[in-house]
Amino acid sequence: MLNLRMEQIEQPKASPEKGLLEKLKLCLSKKPLPSPTDWKKFDHDFATSTSFHGVHNIVRNQSRIRKLIWLAVVLGSVSLVVWQIYSRLVNYFTWPTTTSIEVQYVEEIDFPAVTFCNLNRFQTEAVAKFGIIFFLWNIVYKVLHFQEIKSNYTGFKEAVDFLASHQNFSITEFVKNNGFYLNNSTLMECDFFGKPCGPQDFAHVFTEYGNCFTFNHGENIQAKEKVSVSGRGLSLLFNVNQEEFTDNPALGFVDAGIIFVIHSPNKVPQIDGLGLSSPVGMHARVTISQVKTVHQEYPWGECNPNIKLQNFSTYSTSGCLKECKAQHIQEQCGCLPFLLPGNGIECDLQKFYDCVSPTLDFIEVKGLCTMGTHNSSCPVPCEETEYPATISYSTFPSQKALKYLSKKLNQSQEYIRENLVNIEINYSDLNYKITQQQKAVSVSELLADVGGQLGLFCGASMITIIEIIEYIFTNFYWICILFLLKIPEMTQGVSLPQHHLGKGNRIEEC
Repeated sequence: MLNLRMEQIEQPKASPEKGLLEKLKLCLSKKPLPSPTDWKKFDHDFATSTSFHGVHNIVRNQSRIRKLIWLAVVLGSVSLVVWQIYSRLVNYFTWPTTTSIEVQYVEEIDFPAVTFCNLNRFQTEAVAKFGIIFFLWNIVYKVLHFQEIKSNYTGFKEAVDFLASHQNFSITEFVKNNGFYLNNSTLMECDFFGKPCGPQDFAHVFTEYGNCFTFNHGENIQAKEKVSVSGRGLSLLFNVNQEEFTDNPALGFVDAGIIFVIHSPNKVPQIDGLGLSSPVGMHARVTISQVKTVHQEYPWGECNPNIKLQNFSTYSTSGCLKECKAQHIQEQCGCLPFLLPGNGIECDLQKFYDCVSPTLDFIEVKGLCTMGTHNSSCPVPCEETEYPATISYSTFPSQKALKYLSKKLNQSQEYIRENLVNIEINYSDLNYKITQQQKAVSVSELLADVGGQLGLFCGASMITIIEIIEYIFTNFYWICILFLLKIPEMTQGVSLPQHHLGKGNRIEEC
């Protein structure tokens, strides 16, 4: 009884892998194994019939010297072609690019959008009532530019007290109602391509300078018009009214005049770093040109064509950064600053101070909103239009014009010198440049180059490669048959005595 149970225990279990191997061996055993003569004949036939040049000369030549010469030639050619193909592949996978510049001449060209701001942001009377507004606005427009709000600032305690006593104070409404405004008194003259324009042709936007106004906005009817004559464009006469508008010199606002930025109608105006200033008593003549830039997507370039913005029709780095900040602030604070795009509850001053400002510090420290490279939050756009500008100044107005304007506007000559700004913006030529980043080597060019190297050194083609693959596959198939049919028989013969010995030991133990 004990022996019967032991025999049942000692019976080996058939594994699925062994069953699969047996089926494969059975299938291959039906295939005839080639003899050494057949194998040698197959190699000889391949060498004499292949389209790979030079191989048949090694086989057919009777002279050993010629065989060695042709062998050296073939091996040398193969070495050269391998080196050439390797160098081509290495070059391709460095993703090289070239940049082309093309000038297109046109009869009509789109005029850009221009955003104007007063260097003095607030109305003097309103600031006199709320002197703390400078510091509070500094906290608010931190959403546009990362900056440190120092607790040792002289107005810091005053700001905390103000926030505690003015819970319902809306800095949005304050800036909109008490900042710079645009009407017939501040915009005294406006001419666009020979046609009169006015404040109604400007769209209000918030920037770090408070109230700003954009001409030729994307939703404005003027955006559909085009300039057809170079040297003419937009001409404006502003009255900055220094007595009515003021700013805090302690924060670095010590100039008087108009700051403006020229940008695409579908792009967010970015004043910082790109703004052009025109001081009072000056005539600024701005000559612009249009440059379209096309960037390649990764890995050739840094752009990502799959990124779309929710609040802007055209992708831009500045618009992307605003949306990125808005998303993090809305998640952390449950509200949305009015300077950022999106739909949500507007953050009040207390939220700005308690939540928005710390969240912005956290975003900067953690690098949550980055720009530039393909793997950053906001990579460079694949296409963008810029307007490089050349600006020159002259004194405005002249002595005779000063007397004329003094009578016309019923203002003193000193007032005109200290408050009027004349700005003229036009195209230099009716053309635009296209700066395009292109792939230096395409896939088709790489294949053509590799094929050229194969043909030059070996006379090989795609057909030759298929012949070699067929030859290698056939040899591999025969080797597999030999290995599966012969090797198991040898191993079985060696393992058989060990099996019997083990069985004897088990019986003896029992």
